[in-house]
Amino acid sequence: MNYAVCRIPVAPVRVEPDHRSEMISQILFGECCIVIIVEKDGWIKMESKPDGYTGWCTWSQFQEIDEAYYNVNDNNLAADWVNEIEYNSQLMHVPFGSSLRDINTEKIWLPANAKKDAGTIREVAFKFLNTGYLWGGKSVFGIDCSGFTQSVFKFLNIPLLRDAQQQATQGAHVGFLQEASCGDLAFFDNAAGQIIHVGILLSNHEIIHAAGKVRIDKIDHEGIVNAETGQRTQRLRIIKRFI
Repeated sequence: MNYAVCRIPVAPVRVEPDHRSEMISQILFGECCIVIIVEKDGWIKMESKPDGYTGWCTWSQFQEIDEAYYNVNDNNLAADWVNEIEYNSQLMHVPFGSSLRDINTEKIWLPANAKKDAGTIREVAFKFLNTGYLWGGKSVFGIDCSGFTQSVFKFLNIPLLRDAQQQATQGAHVGFLQEASCGDLAFFDNAAGQIIHVGILLSNHEIIHAAGKVRIDKIDHEGIVNAETGQRTQRLRIIKRFI
């Protein structure tokens, strides 16, 4: 089995081995993967270590590693919105949440030591405020709703799956919005009953989520109400607790 690590700030993960193919996720600098297939034209099909997500990436954006390196926990995470590091004797700027385990820098956050409380959740989540929505995005340069929740919980050392529907299968059920607390995840569905959106509750009446941009809106027992327009945008389905 072959292993690899991302060696650019953000690597796109695509449905097919083609630059025109849909981007379904991303891998940040320092994150590892299992290489499933290596194509002759420079593409690899990989399985992401953080969430088991599979897709196609450009091989030139990765570096082969051994199993021992792959199995080391990614404890040193970049703590600034953008972080300047030296890699291969050149400067590079990597986003918030990148793994810096083999980079000499003091600008790290140790998730294993981070308190799993409202203060930490707000501090991490607010780093993403006003980040533009990007389908498949997982960084402060562009992010989708489930990429946002996954990225925040990464700093709490709580692994979430990649998509909202998958994340809805995790955690403990919270019966009513009035019982919710900061850090609970709220999931929303469409007319067909499919989970299509997720956000992080800041309280039982406020939510931070990626919709157009990462924003803070109002929430009630029916769903999300846009704080600027007063329009209802999402229908509440379930609430899950992870802390």
